[in-house]
Amino acid sequence: MKECTGNKRIGNYVQQGVPCWSGNDDEAHDARHNFGSAGVISVTSNLIPGLMTRMMNGPADPELNASLQQLIKWLFCEPNPIPLNTALMMCGLVRPVFRLPYVPLSRVEREQGAKLLEAVKDHIPGCQEIRVM
Repeated sequence: MKECTGNKRIGNYVQQGVPCWSGNDDEAHDARHNFGSAGVISVTSNLIPGLMTRMMNGPADPELNASLQQLIKWLFCEPNPIPLNTALMMCGLVRPVFRLPYVPLSRVEREQGAKLLEAVKDHIPGCQEIRVM
């Protein structure tokens, strides 16, 4: 089951023997390592799959989790898939084509994102450069 209402609820399901995945990227590390979730249904993993895999399947890593929180927050600054598609566009991984009602993030939001993406660029498969566009 996918659970988006918090880690305490995940813990309750897990105690009852119900496999539960976190639906919140920002809470996923603690859901896995402190509340027993089976994993995460993740937006962020589309951008940095290796880091998310390490965070979820490796030993607890609060430092890695903390280092990704600003990026995760940025990826949810507008409804999905707008920030993710904008990030993929900025990394040159998809063509910059958006259809209404989906539009790219604002220039200010893209500038903020560029700084965050630059910090994890080496972990974004296929990304050669970050462009604000």
